[in-house]
Amino acid sequence: MKHVALEDFVNGDEKMDSLYRLVIIASRRANQLNKPESRPLVSTKSEKTTIIALEEVLDGKVWYRIGDDAENEYEIG
Repeated sequence: MKHVALEDFVNGDEKMDSLYRLVIIASRRANQLNKPESRPLVSTKSEKTTIIALEEVLDGKVWYRIGDDAENEYEIG
């Protein structure tokens, strides 16, 4: 995976607010990708679930929500 900055992780007008949040989101998505029924949301050359999860966040396929009414902390799709 190429070197990317935290500022590269955007979803529409929203930017990733902290590196810690990025790590949490990517690790949770990587855990999902380790399950046999999960499939990557992006095409990639990597077989490592952590890299795939980061690429999904970078492409805007996985993002997060915060607030009282948020059912899940992050969303896929």
